[in-house]
Amino acid sequence: MGKSKDKTNVMRVLDSKKVKYESHEYVNTDAVSGTEVASALNEDPNRTFKTLVTMGASKNHYVFLVPVNCELDLKKAAKAVGEKKIEMIKSKELLSLTGYIHGGCSPVGMKKFFKTTIHKTAENFDTIIFSAGKIGYQVELSLDELKKVIRFDLADIACN
Repeated sequence: MGKSKDKTNVMRVLDSKKVKYESHEYVNTDAVSGTEVASALNEDPNRTFKTLVTMGASKNHYVFLVPVNCELDLKKAAKAVGEKKIEMIKSKELLSLTGYIHGGCSPVGMKKFFKTTIHKTAENFDTIIFSAGKIGYQVELSLDELKKVIRFDLADIACN
């Protein structure tokens, strides 16, 4: 745990944009769910976010970040991006679409930028934590710093 010595692609992107962030590493490779990752890092699951990739009825892809202890509300998420309906993409499509594997998906550094929406509770915290693009690695940064690398909206998109 603590500061990471290894740099992931996400960290390199953040460094290149002079973004202030902290990296976290966890060695508990059994941590498969986001809540287990938050626990391995001894962090609040409300400010630890998972990155979810979806596809709308229009065939456009969207990225959503929700607290690890919540689920994406597909109806609210569809409304937030102006779609009639959205659904999660299949795990096997993730790598070719984003460049990331399941469990290591980050909104930063995807092969292509997709409209990104973060659950509105993120603004309740000075910083949020999310995947650094590789299992075992997380980054922590403020929403203001995150705005330097990606565009995103805040919306009510999660339910417990």
